[in-house]
Order: sequence, then C-alpha cells, then structure tokens
Amino acid sequence: MHSIAWWPTVIVLTVATYTDLRSRRIPNWLVGPFLVSGIVVSACVHGWHGIGQSLAGLGIGALLFGILGLMGGMGMGDVKLCAAIGAWIGPSQLIVAIVLTGMVGGVMALCWAVAGGFLGDLLSNTGDLLLSFKERGLRPHPQIVLDNPLARKMPYAPAIAIGTLVSFFSQ
Repeated sequence: MHSIAWWPTVIVLTVATYTDLRSRRIPNWLVGPFLVSGIVVSACVHGWHGIGQSLAGLGIGALLFGILGLMGGMGMGDVKLCAAIGAWIGPSQLIVAIVLTGMVGGVMALCWAVAGGFLGDLLSNTGDLLLSFKERGLRPHPQIVLDNPLARKMPYAPAIAIGTLVSFFSQ
C-alpha cells in the first residue's frame, strides 16, 4: 500500500499544513474525501483485508488523537487528519507515524517556546497536566485547552506531516 498511498498523502499533508499554519484549521473538504478514498483504494487493492486494515488504522488514529481532542489539547481537524491517514497507511505504519509525530511535535513545541520566550510556562503547564491527571482523568484542564483565548496554540499539522512522511521510510 505504501507506493499507492505516498502521493495522495504528500498532497493532503501539504495542503493541511499550509491551511493549519495560515488559519489554525484543517478543512473537512480536504480530510473527508481523503479518508473515504483511503478505504476505497484499500478495498480495490487488497479486498476485504484492505478494508479491515483501513478501518483499523482509522480507528486507532481517531482513538489516540481523539482522546487528546476530548481533553482539549488537540483540534478536531488534527484528529480527523490522523484518522484519514490511518485509513490510507493502516494500523502498523500509523503507530510508527504517531510515535514520530509525537517526537517531532515535542521538538517543535520546545523550539516554539524558546523562540517565543515562554519555555518556563510550557514546562510548568506540562508538569501541571501530568501531575493533575490522576485527579482530572480525561477531563480537560480548565486553563490549558484550545478553547481558552489566552492559551498559546501551536499548529500540529506540520508535526503530523513530518511524522507521517518519515514513517514511509521506516517500514
């Protein structure tokens, strides 16, 4: 599936990154058809097994990024983009892509915080999220959510793009 998924994934990730950097949004008109076409292409190439792999990838992407979305730390465009990528690349490559995305996103966040002069706030908020998780569970932190107009928001599509594209070379 890798060779078939490469170019559609590159194109969608390029557009998603551009729109996320400009408007902090990933449009449904981009992600919806990409998701559906991933399932269709998998079905055409691999039959029922392909459909199963696409749905498993979609489910893992939606679940893992969906938890972050429900906690208020990830936008729903990022969740849908990850689910659509999962429909194209399947569950095993998606797990690699998510790990790489997390690493890239962490480095990006640190660089962004250093450049913006708020590294102390970033580290404090991260500590607060981790230490209060036992009491809060999956409920969003009241101040550290995307809905808070005072919160700093980093576009995450670039990290998803880099992590996903690197995952093509790790399989």
